[in-house]
Amino acid sequence: MSIIIPSEYKNKLSLVDTEKAIKLAKDTFEKKLSEHLNLTRVSAPLFVLPESGLNDNLNGYERPVSFDIKESGKNAEIVHSLAKWKRNALAKYLFKDGEGLYTDMNAIRRDEETDNLHSLYVDQWDWEKIITKKDRNIDFLKTIVRKINTVLIETKEIINQKFNALNLSLNNEVFFITAEELLKMYPEFSAKERENIICKEKKNVFIIGIGEELSNGIKHDGRAPDYDDWQLNGDFLLWYEPLNCAIEISSMGIRVDKHSMLYQLEKANATSRLNYEYHQKIVNDELPLTIGGGIGQSRICMIMLEKIHIGEVQVSIWSEDDLTLIRKNKINIL
Repeated sequence: MSIIIPSEYKNKLSLVDTEKAIKLAKDTFEKKLSEHLNLTRVSAPLFVLPESGLNDNLNGYERPVSFDIKESGKNAEIVHSLAKWKRNALAKYLFKDGEGLYTDMNAIRRDEETDNLHSLYVDQWDWEKIITKKDRNIDFLKTIVRKINTVLIETKEIINQKFNALNLSLNNEVFFITAEELLKMYPEFSAKERENIICKEKKNVFIIGIGEELSNGIKHDGRAPDYDDWQLNGDFLLWYEPLNCAIEISSMGIRVDKHSMLYQLEKANATSRLNYEYHQKIVNDELPLTIGGGIGQSRICMIMLEKIHIGEVQVSIWSEDDLTLIRKNKINIL
């Protein structure tokens, strides 16, 4: 089976209370994220034209969902994320240094292998903030990560106060480690195994440096070469006791400047992307320097509501084998 149902798991909230808690969790987290990072909510696209170069290529092999437009005869793609679009939007809306935006991003990832944490449907808060050249460093990245951790803690406290059946708490501290340091600590384990080991010990962990090959010739995880700077990015993970595993809640980082993008496109054999307008704007220093990321809404709700399957907090499609197991264990899938 592709999913895990802990034997001791019981639904702590009814379906109606679950829906109420989802709304409270999303409203609270969104409001506090905006306050702590100085972000303004904006509208965002569900689909883009491929030739714009604005879609997120993720690891490079995921197939976007596309459709033809009757009026123009062109094809459009459902976004994978808004990593590139947001940077353009910051320039278009004339945001200033220290200001940023966030938006609700909805996507369909048709090639996803579904399990407790993964769905064909992706909903996340995509956010982006303008920074200065002196902010392009690890210390600044850590400062932003700690602010997001504060948002998590404050949201969980409010959820627990409203729903007495919920009692888990989150760790106040974030442990920072580079992907290379983590590899040297546990060279005999896979990247996912290393994540679980370090998160079980440290609880809240931010792994720095995703996308570049490590000393063993393997990337910790894939990352597109044209939005995150591979030296100044990372994944934010929490140890989640109900599932006895690490959950990645955010992929984020300081974005590429001209020099890091050219280097990373070369490493990824993707220099053909320089033909896109977006990439030319970076080369010509026409877009602001930024930091940004995506924060999974459904995963946040799972943690806040102490659920063990993402289908308990969002509506999607699951295999018949998974549904049989879910029904057998009386799990309330939405």
